[in-house]
Amino acid sequence: MAQNWYDPLTLGEWTRRCVSLLNIAIVMFTVVFVFSEFRFDWCERVIGEYLASTNALRPEEGAIWESGRANNLGKDSVRQILSRKNDIRESAQGAESFNALIRDLRPGEWVTLEKEQFKRLYNALPGSAARHFMEPVRLVWLINANATDRIFCEGRADGMTVYFIDAGNRVIDQVAMGKESLTQVDETQSLQTGALEDFPQVAQQIYPADDFFKAALSLPEDVRYDLIPDAELLLDQPGELLRVGLGNEAENGFIRLAFEFQNRGQSGIIMSRAREWAVWQLALVLKGTPQ
Repeated sequence: MAQNWYDPLTLGEWTRRCVSLLNIAIVMFTVVFVFSEFRFDWCERVIGEYLASTNALRPEEGAIWESGRANNLGKDSVRQILSRKNDIRESAQGAESFNALIRDLRPGEWVTLEKEQFKRLYNALPGSAARHFMEPVRLVWLINANATDRIFCEGRADGMTVYFIDAGNRVIDQVAMGKESLTQVDETQSLQTGALEDFPQVAQQIYPADDFFKAALSLPEDVRYDLIPDAELLLDQPGELLRVGLGNEAENGFIRLAFEFQNRGQSGIIMSRAREWAVWQLALVLKGTPQ
């Protein structure tokens, strides 16, 4: 058997090599390393901190990572949708007007209204505004004759659309309600401080109340009805009616009328909307032009 020159020749030499200072140091270092790892888990901590510090530099790829991320995003989206639907339902139940309902309804969102609630909101509109949105006879058929099974309101950028659904899930009628029109309705129902000259839309045609009503009473009865369709709003106002202003521009077949009241030294304005053709006939009488 061949023997290399660096192989130990005796057992004592083998022993001296095994228990040398270098070998003992290596064994002790290995034992301390393994013991400290089991005791303090420092190796995992170092690796974890390194991975966390370099996380932004690594590409976010991998089927497992993407699947988990998509799952979390999906759950968050579902929770947000359910929470939003509950908020819409609660706000719709507490709405006192169509305008309040539209303010809480974003484009593409929808909410279901009970028949009684829809009737309450519709009855809160002034007479002219209610007829503008839907003919009362048709609404009586839709609501009271049980032609409608459900009422859906869908939000739009400029207002909302109301759908009347029958028991077969078919749309039997629909009506669009614009934000601008409903804002004008709110203005009609509230007394605004100021004089007629403060409202540019009616400031150019101002008449004393006596002249206005004498001219109105000279018109046929059906014309007078379309001229002041919201008479109950005027009757509810305290004070004396002094002047009336006629608007210059027609909006969807209506022209604004402004009634100036004075109560305890303060002037206030009630806005109303009259049929365009009725206002033109009244204006001809006020200007002395034969009809």
